[in-house]
Amino acid sequence: MALWRRIEFFLHISRAHGIARRYFFTNGYDGALTQLGVNMGFLGVDGVPSPVALGACLGAAVALSISGLTSAYISESEERKKELAELESALVADLGETDFGRATRWVPLLVAGVNGLSPLLVSLFIMIPYGLERYGMPLAVSPERAAIGFAFLAIFLLGVMLGRVSGTFWLWTGLRALLIAGATSAIILVVS
Repeated sequence: MALWRRIEFFLHISRAHGIARRYFFTNGYDGALTQLGVNMGFLGVDGVPSPVALGACLGAAVALSISGLTSAYISESEERKKELAELESALVADLGETDFGRATRWVPLLVAGVNGLSPLLVSLFIMIPYGLERYGMPLAVSPERAAIGFAFLAIFLLGVMLGRVSGTFWLWTGLRALLIAGATSAIILVVS
């Protein structure tokens, strides 16, 4: 519990709650749309074996996760160092061993973790039908179609959560996210 309080404190003094939340939604949404796109692509190809489809989905999820982790860490780390240097210059003091200095070092790791884990977790949720099929559970539809359904559900839920955070009508934000997913699917079908 003390670790969680420390994390909350660092996020508070660095004003990074909103940044972490935005990264969660942005990269989670990227993960969901990527998985939707990959699975829509499978519909255009007859007979993609499930192990191949699962490998492609997992590869995309890992790549998005590593991209999110490293890009957020690099950008946040440099931004935090700049902010600390400006504050130290204004105060004419070394803040490296203060709580603010420690937050400057830890917040980029926390934000990068959120940014890296969100597409991975969302993608793993969307890949559930492939896992079910792999372990012998019968599905009413093909795993690709089921994964597309899971992707639409994930995208809707991310929209709903964003609406709750912003104080907007949750159904509207969920439907707006679904509309974008539907348009994306239509474009993929036309292109493929």
